[in-house]
Amino acid sequence: MPQFLRVAFAALLMLLITAVPCHAQTGTHVFARDFAETRTAELSFFLPDDVSYNPAIPTPKEVLGFNIGEWHLRHDLMVRYMEALAQASDRITLEFYGRSHELRPLLLLTITHPENHGRIDAIREQHVQLSDPQRSGDLDLSQMPAVVWLGYSVHGNEHSGVNAGVLAAYYYAAAEGEAVETLLRESVILLDPSFNPDGQDRFVSWVNSHRNLNRLTADPANREFNEPWPRSRTNHYWFDLNRDWMPLQHPESRYRLEMFHHWKPNVLTDHHEMGTNATYFFQPGVPSRNNPLTPERNYELTGKLAEFHAAYLDEIGQLYYSRETFDDFYVGKGSTYPDFFGTIGILFEQASSRGHIQESQHGLLSFPETILNQFLTSLSTVAGTHALREDFHAFKRDYFRSALEEARRDEVKAWVFGAEHDPARMYHLSDILLRHQLSFYQLNRDITVRGQTFRAGRDFIIPTEQPNYRMVRSLFETRTTFTDSLFYDVSTWSLPHSFDLQHAELNSRMFGSNLLGEQVQAETLAFPTGTVHGGQARFAYIFEWDGYYAPRALNDLLRHDIRAKVANREFTLPAEGGDRSFARGSVMIPVGIQDACSPDELYAMIQEAARENAVDFYAVNTGLARSGIDLGSPSFSSLRKPEVLLLVGDGVNVSEAGETWFQLDQRYNVPVSMVETDRFDRLDLSRYNTIVLPNGNYNRISASGRENLSRWLNSGGVIIAYKSAINWLVRHDLASAEFKTVSSSRAAGEMIAYEDAGQLRGAQVIGGSIFRTRADLSHPLLYGYRNPELSVFRNSTLFLAPPQNAHAAPLRYTRQPLVSGYVSPQNLQTLPGTASLMVSGSGQGRVVMFADNPNFRAFWFGTNKLFANSLFFGHTISGVTIER
Repeated sequence: MPQFLRVAFAALLMLLITAVPCHAQTGTHVFARDFAETRTAELSFFLPDDVSYNPAIPTPKEVLGFNIGEWHLRHDLMVRYMEALAQASDRITLEFYGRSHELRPLLLLTITHPENHGRIDAIREQHVQLSDPQRSGDLDLSQMPAVVWLGYSVHGNEHSGVNAGVLAAYYYAAAEGEAVETLLRESVILLDPSFNPDGQDRFVSWVNSHRNLNRLTADPANREFNEPWPRSRTNHYWFDLNRDWMPLQHPESRYRLEMFHHWKPNVLTDHHEMGTNATYFFQPGVPSRNNPLTPERNYELTGKLAEFHAAYLDEIGQLYYSRETFDDFYVGKGSTYPDFFGTIGILFEQASSRGHIQESQHGLLSFPETILNQFLTSLSTVAGTHALREDFHAFKRDYFRSALEEARRDEVKAWVFGAEHDPARMYHLSDILLRHQLSFYQLNRDITVRGQTFRAGRDFIIPTEQPNYRMVRSLFETRTTFTDSLFYDVSTWSLPHSFDLQHAELNSRMFGSNLLGEQVQAETLAFPTGTVHGGQARFAYIFEWDGYYAPRALNDLLRHDIRAKVANREFTLPAEGGDRSFARGSVMIPVGIQDACSPDELYAMIQEAARENAVDFYAVNTGLARSGIDLGSPSFSSLRKPEVLLLVGDGVNVSEAGETWFQLDQRYNVPVSMVETDRFDRLDLSRYNTIVLPNGNYNRISASGRENLSRWLNSGGVIIAYKSAINWLVRHDLASAEFKTVSSSRAAGEMIAYEDAGQLRGAQVIGGSIFRTRADLSHPLLYGYRNPELSVFRNSTLFLAPPQNAHAAPLRYTRQPLVSGYVSPQNLQTLPGTASLMVSGSGQGRVVMFADNPNFRAFWFGTNKLFANSLFFGHTISGVTIER
């Protein structure tokens, strides 16, 4: 092995030396072109030369028509090559395990010795037994193959991983020799070459279409290295899939996780890229930022693997680092999620060429070099896991045993939780918990905890004493104390709060096995259905706004030109089985004023809306209320079909724009027009009644565009704005709001150590924490909520000062707002009393301002309704706004 690495590095040095005179004579770009011409990146550049290669196994060039690294590899070509390998090699089986949003196949190669393929099911079943404390005691660890998952390029524009995966697949298929045979007999390699095929192809299309065909350039300003917005890091909906391992809101993540738990590997790699001027990173990362629920032994084994990575990279003189910058805290990342299931997750970060070759502070960085490093650490991971396989097996076995021991010592024995009026929200939470293989049950009897009553058959209970205790704890706990103030991602993700559930902890005195009813099973979990109570109505149909998919039900009716009204006050009507009271926000569908359909057709639509959206409708045959408002009251507001414009483009936060798009398209069936900000000035706004401005910078919109927007707003339009978009609106007199600033706790002129500057700045960032707000439930923006206390997610330091108009801010932070996560003392002191949600008026129009993102990563089901209310009810708000 050292010999092949020395040869490769020597070849690289010779190429650099040969190119220097050209550089001296004619400049950097000529040097870059000559260097790229000389560097052919033949297969021998990458591969170890201490083994022979089976000529019957097709090389990448034989199938693709070009060498790896010469072009960026399209997903369909990658699939074609993997199919050719599987057909040619008895070491490989290929499984297509799902499809992406854009229907590209997701694939997994199982690579091992042919003898193992003959008993692969038995190997897998025995390996999975390591995760079962009741069955793992009799296993002979010395006879069990190591199981390694090699995973690549969850970010589409970090493309060295995909190409390294192709090389690794070829190597393990074709390499011959006693050492390779032994490794394959004692290992099962699961190779997933592309976690994000949609982003991959978006990136490949860009860089290949801007590649010079004869003379490459390394100029960082070159168009090849500068993708347009939204770029290709993300998936179809512009979500970062490396944040979706826990939320599981996208098919790529859901299918992959199913395969992960099918195998429960010893080690899983997550190959990424970072800035071009960086070097190479591999874990363990920053020790003080590790998740406290992860056992120390995990990091010890990660450190042992790091020695293998270092040895491989040392041989080619590649610079690297291992204990800085990156953390292992957020359970939704690909390198951290495995840690909660007895698997060692390993993050790799390679300096990116972002194209084919680019200048860097370390000299020219070519695409083949980036691939080589990722390929080498793929080999080092497999070699290290094989060498330490008994240690990894013992760790996995002991991980689940120790989890049960910790659970028995934990004062919290269970959580009870439920959403009384919203079975759809509970369905989505149940689906997430089951995909993480957590055991939970229907509540067997009623129980009251701290004044909250939970009902048998309706609510649920999840005990902590189970093998996946640490994952249960991670998803349900709240945490406000930390050993470090810097976080690479969010600092909390408590599901009871993100789903806005009624919930409570149970200690040993409260908990008993008699609370556990029927266990919830994936096989029997089904999306709930609604019904129409009272049959076909003569006068009207009414449904309440509690249900998660009530907005979708309403939208589907509105798009069929059905007339609907929302109640702004409570009322009680005679109904089947007795009088029924309806809350503010209840939606009425009158029968007699419909032009688009007959009463029979309307009834059929209502039945479908109830069935598809888990919403109950109530048929009423009179408009005269027993109490409260009658159905013809002016306290009902007419509703309009949302016609939505979503502003996107340079300056707009990609993730938050994507989250809005996803919510509109996937959750509400609302068609959305997405328009770049630099086209806004030429846009006819008359076809829209709602414009959404995600967090971002809108300076590309000119004065004439702002005037056009102001006219549209005054005529009755609704603007929904997030975070920094609010600043832009206020600055240009399109909305009224004041901001509260954070006071410094340091004395003026105080000296601060240079080495502490980054830490102090970073500690003032709110990377992602949960806070408590108080809601005005009578406000249209809070329709559908029954508890005035609402947990919101915040990841910004924009503070909306409380307005003089007391009704204009219906959602405000409480006096003691912190629920879970990290926040600096200065930010925590500033937050109480500020507005999370505020409304400003202009003529007939309304501006709804969100200081926080209600659609964060698509798993904040509890605050999604705030966005829905602004969408469907924003135009109905009257008399309670700040007039600009």
